[in-house]
Amino acid sequence: MAQRCFLSAKIHGATITCANLEYRGSLSIDTKLMKTVGILPYEQIDVYNLDNGERLTTYAIPGATGEICLNGAAAHKGEIGQRIIIATYTWLDENEALTRKPQVVIVDKNNGVDEIVECEFNSDF
Repeated sequence: MAQRCFLSAKIHGATITCANLEYRGSLSIDTKLMKTVGILPYEQIDVYNLDNGERLTTYAIPGATGEICLNGAAAHKGEIGQRIIIATYTWLDENEALTRKPQVVIVDKNNGVDEIVECEFNSDF
C-alpha cells in the first residue's frame, strides 16, 4: 500500500534563546519539550521561523530547560527572541493514518508547555 507523509510532532511558537554559529550543526531543544512531543535526539526536524519566514532542515539535540538554540549554519536563519515552529513528519499508509495522532505542543514565552493540542483525524474532511 502506498504511503503518505504526515505530521508526527510539532512544537509551536518556541522562542529562540541563543544562536551558536561555531557549533557543528543542529537545533538544541529543551529536553522536556522533546519528550512531550516525542522527538528523539538526532531525529530530523524542520524549523519554520514565524518572524522572518526562513525554513531549514536539521536534527534535534537535547538542550537545557527553556533552551531553543540555532547551531552551526542554522544560526543564520534566526535571531534571539524570534519565534519558530519545529516539526517532524512520518510516512504512514492509509490505515495507520486513520489512527495516528500527531503530538502538538504550544509553548509559552519561556518555552514551557502552555497547551497540548489533541489532534484527531476526521475522515469526513
